[in-house]
Amino acid sequence: MLRLAQVAKLFSTRNPAGFRAGFVALFAASIWLSGCASGGIDMLGVGTDNKVRTGSISTGGPAPEASEAWSDEMTIRNAVSSANLAELGNNPLAWANADTGSQGAITQISEFDVNGVRCRKFTASRESFEGVSLYAGEACLQGNGIWQMRKFGPAEG
Repeated sequence: MLRLAQVAKLFSTRNPAGFRAGFVALFAASIWLSGCASGGIDMLGVGTDNKVRTGSISTGGPAPEASEAWSDEMTIRNAVSSANLAELGNNPLAWANADTGSQGAITQISEFDVNGVRCRKFTASRESFEGVSLYAGEACLQGNGIWQMRKFGPAEG
């Protein structure tokens, strides 16, 4: 290793050959140090890993569109199940899902019983980046106090 006094002597203007040698040494050292900062320099490309890795590749599960539709379905179910039908009357019930950016309105909510189980039938619009869709569904109150979607799909007609 060169000491500071030796480097200063190499850069002396009285010794042009020493100045050139000092400049070359400084240039080589700067390249070597920049390789340390960037993770190494491999002039031949041997041993380098040039693959790009991201976390954007799904390792399973439903497609993003299916996940968004399911999330919207659960948001609609929550709105239907928590609606106060006496206060709502025939007015539409707005819903919005902050996770997907979708929104819409729920209309024609009616409550009925099937074998002692309370259910609500409804029609819902869904405005998303995919466009506007109309759905029909039924949610029923389970024995554990949780509402479950019994039917949900595109509205006919």
